[in-house]
Amino acid sequence: MARLFSTLQLRGLSLPNRVMMSPMCMYSAEQDGCLTDWHTIHYLTRVVGGVGLVMMEATAVEPRGRITPHDLGLWDDVQIPPLARLVTHVHDLGGRIGVQLAHAGRKAWSRQRGWGPVQPIGPTSEAFDTDWQPPQALNIKEIAEIVDAWQNAARRATEAGLDVVEIHAAHGYLIHEFLSPLSNRRTDAYGGSRTRRMRLLVEIVEAVRDVWDADKPLFVRLSATDWHPAGLTLEDTVEIARTLRTRGVDLIDCSSGGLTPAGPPDIGPGYQVPFAARVRQEAGIATAAVGLITSPEHAAAIIHTEQADIVALGRELLRHPYWVFEAAHTLGQDVEWPVQYARAKR
Repeated sequence: MARLFSTLQLRGLSLPNRVMMSPMCMYSAEQDGCLTDWHTIHYLTRVVGGVGLVMMEATAVEPRGRITPHDLGLWDDVQIPPLARLVTHVHDLGGRIGVQLAHAGRKAWSRQRGWGPVQPIGPTSEAFDTDWQPPQALNIKEIAEIVDAWQNAARRATEAGLDVVEIHAAHGYLIHEFLSPLSNRRTDAYGGSRTRRMRLLVEIVEAVRDVWDADKPLFVRLSATDWHPAGLTLEDTVEIARTLRTRGVDLIDCSSGGLTPAGPPDIGPGYQVPFAARVRQEAGIATAAVGLITSPEHAAAIIHTEQADIVALGRELLRHPYWVFEAAHTLGQDVEWPVQYARAKR
């Protein structure tokens, strides 16, 4: 049996296969941050399609942390009931679903280059790029409030019945801005050495773990490299992952970049897989590999060679919501189909 279709146990959660839907913003929420019928259809389609874990899109922990005004949110109790209904539907279908809790930091209101309804925030007042609005530099009291916002969002995720929480610490958003020496030029307890730069992330992880069910896994998405000689390196990421493992994190979702407008020098199928492999090996923690993974053979090889514990598919699942069934057929695996679709299995 291809290990791609083997179960994965993370704390009390058993995933039926190693395929995760990568978080992808739909920009389709109500102005109040509540999910809509679009989200219900979108996510349930991938559950019906056999995805082992659906990871919902970046969901803001406070209103000014949205990438756009139409991002999902978990900053208010009014956002719990529609999310809980989605989770109930997912569980009724035998699926598993997580939420990525996020704060866009200085990249909020990205379509308007930060010029949104409120000023964005960051570790310093340095803007993401030219023509972007400079953020407000957070003081110590405000940092504590941000940590509380993450904890309160995780509490709401608990009330909604979600299976996994992923903390978004990648792609140039707020936590990543603190982690990277390119954007964090603070001279207080939250800046300077790598240990100080990761302090915000550690505090958020600890705050979330305090309210998140001890029997449920906690993920963190990291940008394993800034693709810049003076930025975060893979060596940094390994050390960060080691620390997070001791704080109750169960899996590192390994992505890259996003801190600067410049992208990676070259991309191709699986270009980020080596990040997941090295973090897994050297930090002793489960990882998810993501990035232009499209073919069943490639996904299966990543799991078989123990480069990662999960493969995360993004755009490929937008194109092919039933990719898991197609992959099973290609790899000669017999997987269970929804009874309603059984006539199409052979």
